[in-house]
Amino acid sequence: MAKTLLLALTFMLITTVSISQTNPRSGTNLERIKVLNLGVFHFGITPDANKTEYDENDKKNLREIKEITKALAKFNPTVILVEVVPGHQDILEQEYEKYKRNPSSLTKFSGTETELLGFEVGRLANTTKIFGIDHKLNYMYSADDFAKSLDAKNYFLVSERLENYSEKRNDVKEIGLKKKLLSMNTENYYDYLINVNADLLTYANSEEEFEGADQAAKFYQRNLRMYANINKLELDTNDRILIISGAAHASFFHKFMSRSPIYELVDWEKFLK
Repeated sequence: MAKTLLLALTFMLITTVSISQTNPRSGTNLERIKVLNLGVFHFGITPDANKTEYDENDKKNLREIKEITKALAKFNPTVILVEVVPGHQDILEQEYEKYKRNPSSLTKFSGTETELLGFEVGRLANTTKIFGIDHKLNYMYSADDFAKSLDAKNYFLVSERLENYSEKRNDVKEIGLKKKLLSMNTENYYDYLINVNADLLTYANSEEEFEGADQAAKFYQRNLRMYANINKLELDTNDRILIISGAAHASFFHKFMSRSPIYELVDWEKFLK
């Protein structure tokens, strides 16, 4: 009996040690791939539902962009990931090389965050690898009309409460680009973006079906596939990844990577503040 108990306790101890060593949130001695995950609003022309008014040619904005890219370049990324579909990888690489040779030249990504932030940080940091990780998926951004037809009161109650997030009302013209990015990359704002882009739709369903929930699932699916595109890349612990994407995507990457056993999210605030 005593021998059986001793064996059982030994097994429990070994199992506990094994779990603690592999727990994604422990194992601080394990080497991980460092990631700087920056969510932005879309510069220039965008097919997305939400667009922030921003003049990319304004002299003050150009000075601030320059300061931000210099700060982000101190992260010394070896890999930069941008919101471009992998099917355009050849074009992305060609335009990036063109930009590095002559930053004043026009590229197919001129005026977008891919060039203004991604290309310029890469040029300053001498980053050789840049990849597109986007994945397109048709999706209903708003279910307002559908919710009205169902008289879905909770949908509008939740929508109204979500509007109370003060970060959403920060105007980049008033507070500047740096403060705007800082306000967008917080836990609260990440939660807001997941709520308003996806979870809100789960309150708009008919009695027999799950129309809103199915639309919300598409947004989750899109971001999971974008995350899968990252995981398809050949990376190792010597790499330092800079992700520049729409803040809604960044909010999902933050959730996924914070619990991943192979990525380590870097505190980007120390680079921007």
